[in-house]
Amino acid sequence: MLVNYDTVSASDIYKLMSQSVIPRPIAWVVTESNGVVNVAPFSYFTGLSSNPPTMLFSVGHKSDGTPKDTLRNLRETQKCTVCIASEAQLEQLHLSSKELEAHVSEAEHFAIPHTRPVPGYPPMIEGAPVAFFCDFYSEVDLGESKTIPLIVEIKSQFVDVVCITDEERMTITFDPIARIGKSYAYLGEERTPPPIP
Repeated sequence: MLVNYDTVSASDIYKLMSQSVIPRPIAWVVTESNGVVNVAPFSYFTGLSSNPPTMLFSVGHKSDGTPKDTLRNLRETQKCTVCIASEAQLEQLHLSSKELEAHVSEAEHFAIPHTRPVPGYPPMIEGAPVAFFCDFYSEVDLGESKTIPLIVEIKSQFVDVVCITDEERMTITFDPIARIGKSYAYLGEERTPPPIP
C-alpha cells in the first residue's frame, strides 16, 4: 500500500508516523512559571547535534487551541529541564500527559517528586536516570501546523551514578521508556552490532 500524504487526514498521518518512526524516546519536560512546576511528556523528540549540543521536541496546543504550558513557559523563561524517565516512573509519566489548568502543577497534582540540582533551571524529576538542563535555542516555523518543534541547547546534564559503566570513557547504560504508536515500550537488552568488514 502506498499512502499519499496529500490525500489523507492529519490524524491518519499522525497515526502512520507515530507507529512507523519507532521507538521514540520520550522527553519528560519540566518548565516553570510564577512558581508553578509544569511537567509534560513529548514523544516527538530527538537529539539534534552535539556541537552545539541541542535537542528537538515538538509541542502541540491544548484542546481549546491555546499554547500548551510547556510552550508558553519556555517562551517566557527561556529555560527547561528535559528528563528521561525510568521504567519505575511510567505511571507518573503517563499521568503527567493529562491536560490541566495552567495554574495547576502536574508535579503537585500527581505527587511527582522533584529536586533542583542546578540553580536557575527548572527542577528535575527525582529518580530520573538522566536529565538535561537546557536554554531555549529556537522554534521551527511549520506554517499552518499546530505542532511547534522547539530546539533547546543543553548546558549541563545529570547522570545517575548507577548508570555510569565507564566514567573515563563517558559510557552510560540505562533502560529508558520509548513510545510506539499509542503504546509504551522498554528498550531492554542492548545488542552490539557485528564489526563492519
